[in-house]
Amino acid sequence: MPSDVRHPRSAYGNASFEACVVPYLDAAYNLARWLARDDADAQDVVQESMLRAFRYFHSFHGGDARVWLLAIVRNTFYSLRAKTAADAAHETFDEEAHALVDEQSSPEARALLSVDIEALQAALENLPHPLRETIVLRELEECSYKEIAAITGQKIGTVMSRLARARERLKAELSRYPTEARRHDVR
Repeated sequence: MPSDVRHPRSAYGNASFEACVVPYLDAAYNLARWLARDDADAQDVVQESMLRAFRYFHSFHGGDARVWLLAIVRNTFYSLRAKTAADAAHETFDEEAHALVDEQSSPEARALLSVDIEALQAALENLPHPLRETIVLRELEECSYKEIAAITGQKIGTVMSRLARARERLKAELSRYPTEARRHDVR
């Protein structure tokens, strides 16, 4: 091979992959966890996604590496899910990994907050995959509508519609039951 011809991957190399993609490993796991609803499955999705991202890194020509990686995670999840046909009968959730407790709060406030967090997590778990992935990408990963459209392969209008429906379903689910804070409201 002539010296001026490079392997496609050598233009970016391992160092560039690590610099561009690896910083978004937590975001990749977070999305995979919400899609798979199981820690072990999420780890498998992320591992396969990182292998695919590394394998096809030569096709990444700049832009937002986070969006590129999250699209790979999403596609990998649905590919693996299609192969295993059974849609995760595992309904476990790792409270420790996803707890949203404010460390500055009093124990009483934390107890009340945990009730609300549990209700929110349960409501998110009950959303259909398309709505859940859209709201997770928007609210937890703070992706723009344009980024979500790129990740999911949907039009921005579809993203906005799904996000609105997801928020309405969450609101309806959460308003069904009064929160612990409302039940014990002291005037």
